[in-house]
Amino acid sequence: MPKLAEEYEDLRKTVEAFARDVVAPVIGDLYEREEFPYDIVRQMGAMGLFGLPIPEEHGGMGGDYFALCLALEELARVDSSVSITLEAAVSLGAMPIYRFGTAEQRAEWLPRLASGEALGAFGLTEPGGGSDVPGGMRTTAVLDGDEWVINGSKAFITNSGTDITGVVGVAAITGERENGKKEISTILVPSGTPGFTVSKKYSKVGWNCSDTRELSFTDCRVPAANLLGERGRGYAQFLQTLDEGRIAIAALSVGLAQGCVDESLRYVHERRAFGHPIGHYQAIQFKIADMEVRTHTARLAYHHAAELMLAGEPFKKEAAIAKLVSSNAAMDNARDATQIFGGYGFMNEYPVGRFYRDAKILEIGEGTSEVQRMLIARELGLSSL
Repeated sequence: MPKLAEEYEDLRKTVEAFARDVVAPVIGDLYEREEFPYDIVRQMGAMGLFGLPIPEEHGGMGGDYFALCLALEELARVDSSVSITLEAAVSLGAMPIYRFGTAEQRAEWLPRLASGEALGAFGLTEPGGGSDVPGGMRTTAVLDGDEWVINGSKAFITNSGTDITGVVGVAAITGERENGKKEISTILVPSGTPGFTVSKKYSKVGWNCSDTRELSFTDCRVPAANLLGERGRGYAQFLQTLDEGRIAIAALSVGLAQGCVDESLRYVHERRAFGHPIGHYQAIQFKIADMEVRTHTARLAYHHAAELMLAGEPFKKEAAIAKLVSSNAAMDNARDATQIFGGYGFMNEYPVGRFYRDAKILEIGEGTSEVQRMLIARELGLSSL
């Protein structure tokens, strides 16, 4: 692991201990029941994890985005559901309000979001949209006097239906540009607003302790002042948010990949076959060596992307590289760890079973692997060929 500055290492150790001592003993049972981990989230809020990159003046910890990434990695070493709950709440829920919100919006929402008292969500993806966000967008918001009237639906929205969900940023078509393209803006919709309906939670392959739902809006009215940032800048805001979020998802992916290494190392000393611990055999040793190489390489990639981001340097390509490499590492390590565990790896009572179920979505969420390759190629100047 790259050497960290003292304050980062202290944070990493604190979250590592929390994940080991608080999350690990209970998460398997919660996962099987598909139950949102309210008590764990409450304790994470008390630790200040939801406010890591938020300035103290807004109720946060005054840290930075890299600090958030370190926390995400350590949580995902034990469970990705808890980690994605934090990632989505901060990266997709709170950070857009901090980056683009008015003073009034920040004062209203950031203290609650930074403390974990309330969770934020980002309503972007639509049922027929996928990677073609502007082309697939159908949700509209029409200004009627001093109110926005929202109609449409969103799909796969994390943190959108918990008992403590406070606000959802909704991307919507608010008009048409002179060139005929859609004008997209982001509007803050508080939970419980009339006309805002949250569906029952999805039945998912993985991330079973996280909250993911479809949302619908039927003549949903919110004040005109709930516009987030400048009208027509919603798509640009979304692109910036996802560039940053890819670094966070890369960190989460590295955590899952590392968790696979951790669990495999523990198991190969305990499990015996043909007279020896299975770690005695070169086939197993090489498999774990490859897992470690993937994890180490992916960690360096997201550290580098985060370093560029914090320095104010361009980081779009490096964030895409980090997300692609890390999600691949998570998927490959989960498959290898499951193979090392054999039949036990197929049992949900073992962490690697959860890791295997959780890994695939990392190649899809916050930009598919195909989109990452497209972004990398574009940054290399290939899109115009």
